[in-house]
Amino acid sequence: MNLDTLRLFCEIVRHRSFSKGARAMGVSQSAASQAVAQLEGHLDAILIDRAQRPFALTPEGRQYHEGVQHLLAGYDRLAEDIQQHRTQVTGEVRVAAIYSIGLAIMSRVIQQFMTHYPQAKIRTSYLHPHRVVDAVTSEDIDLGLISYPTPSRTLNVIPLRDEKMVFVCPPGHPLAHKKKVEARHLDGLPFVAFDPDLAIRRAIDKALRSRRAKVNVAMEFDNTETIKQALEIGAGVTILPEPTVEKEVARGSLVAVPLAIPELVRPIGVIHRRKLRLPLAVQKFIELLTEPSRV
Repeated sequence: MNLDTLRLFCEIVRHRSFSKGARAMGVSQSAASQAVAQLEGHLDAILIDRAQRPFALTPEGRQYHEGVQHLLAGYDRLAEDIQQHRTQVTGEVRVAAIYSIGLAIMSRVIQQFMTHYPQAKIRTSYLHPHRVVDAVTSEDIDLGLISYPTPSRTLNVIPLRDEKMVFVCPPGHPLAHKKKVEARHLDGLPFVAFDPDLAIRRAIDKALRSRRAKVNVAMEFDNTETIKQALEIGAGVTILPEPTVEKEVARGSLVAVPLAIPELVRPIGVIHRRKLRLPLAVQKFIELLTEPSRV
């Protein structure tokens, strides 16, 4: 006998009516009568005394009904336990990020993730952009947080946000008090730039070139932290994503001025290998990363 037949029998008993029990299970009264008859035939026992109105269970019927209720309750508990285990967020999420994104976002997301899913683990690393891509491609990590993410045959991109770019300089610089800096203001200035092989460097160079501004590249680095340190000792000026200089601006060691180059933004996103289905823990981590409050 299948479970639906047993549930139908219990519904008929609960309502003390073949028609109402059948309606509760979405079957016809005839089908309900046939199902009970099959049960009785299988057990070689009369379960329902149909001579009474409303009907009554026979002693065998009461015993069978009680046993079936326990059986169905046990099955439902087992199914619930299996479902909870299947949906329980466990395992390890391996994440790599470039420094400027990771330091600004990761600590908050990791704390929230561990609060929600204490049985899961997170392993993080902070790498050069090219190494983040390589690590995701080789499946050494599950997720990568990078700027200027590009989808490919092997990588999927989940956009997070576009960050406005600003002009950054020491407090005493002549451009520090301007309301907005135009590209022409940067012409010939000592400029602390990103390394030429980085996408952000190419985007900045393209924007300046389109406005016929030519800066004097004094230094080149592969991360925002070193660039900011160079500016703080007076090595020059630069262009950076606004969120990366919030702390320095707040403490007064650097000044950020809006740029009159509205199209110059830094897109950031999450990359992962194209798969049919990501592990549940990885999916939950992505959900936290992409919450509207973080974008």
